[in-house]
Amino acid sequence: MGLMSLLSRSLAQNLKSRPIHTGPLTLERLQISIPDLPLRLRGLRLVQLSDLHFDGIRLSEAMLAQAIATTNAQSPDLICITGDFVTSQPELIHRLAPQLQQLRSTYGTYAVLGNHDLLAKRSRSVITQALENSGITVLWNGIAYPWGEGFALVGLPDFWARDFDPATVLAPLPANLPRLVLSHNPDSAEVLKAWRVDLQLSGHSHGGQLNLPWLGVMPKYFSALYLHMPPQLQRHAGLLQSFTRVMNHWEWARGFHQHPNHLGGQNQLYVNRGLGSYWPGRSFCPPEITVMQLM
Repeated sequence: MGLMSLLSRSLAQNLKSRPIHTGPLTLERLQISIPDLPLRLRGLRLVQLSDLHFDGIRLSEAMLAQAIATTNAQSPDLICITGDFVTSQPELIHRLAPQLQQLRSTYGTYAVLGNHDLLAKRSRSVITQALENSGITVLWNGIAYPWGEGFALVGLPDFWARDFDPATVLAPLPANLPRLVLSHNPDSAEVLKAWRVDLQLSGHSHGGQLNLPWLGVMPKYFSALYLHMPPQLQRHAGLLQSFTRVMNHWEWARGFHQHPNHLGGQNQLYVNRGLGSYWPGRSFCPPEITVMQLM
């Protein structure tokens, strides 16, 4: 057995024996202004969860239980989960969904799927059915009105999915109707500039995972380095190339962002750092639950 094989085997055994380092679960709070929001909905409290990658390693059972308890303690009006419930094995949803059934909110829990929820042939149907059986509404180019007709909740397929088609959902909405859009990948915000999006909730990036003080999100530097390499060097830089595949807009990897849309208004985007983590873990980028009050 070669050295690389031994190292890979040792790493695999290590990951099975203990969770990846993540840091403590954090609670982020912010107030977000929504134009035309009905007076009766001002103060509405949303909680966002994202990128669980549930398998007991990337997200431990203890962290999951803590996230559920912390979410319920916020007395949310609505809970939104923005995709990547699993990483590659869709059957793990049967362990995760019953636990997510413990989530409590006034108007329920709504979700969209991420790219990892679509990797296997049957992933979408298996994951969607398990979530729906646990009382979680999954939106796929769909619209819901959990608070009544004055505020639309739009859920899109993953940005890389063949069915990603925001025009069919957003174009028919009245121009003066406020809307919340769930879309797993923040890069979709570039396409969504064609419409009014009062608030887009996304995940996917894990906040960059590797962040450093004063420098911020490290993957944006890795991506830029790869793009500026000569082609002959790029062929040997597969790891750096992977960062360019994950996202284009690493400047949107975490937190709150505003950008003009093509209608003369402002779209708003919030990117959750997620709960699950990839090896080698998180640095200055702890897992996150987000509490948002709409104003």
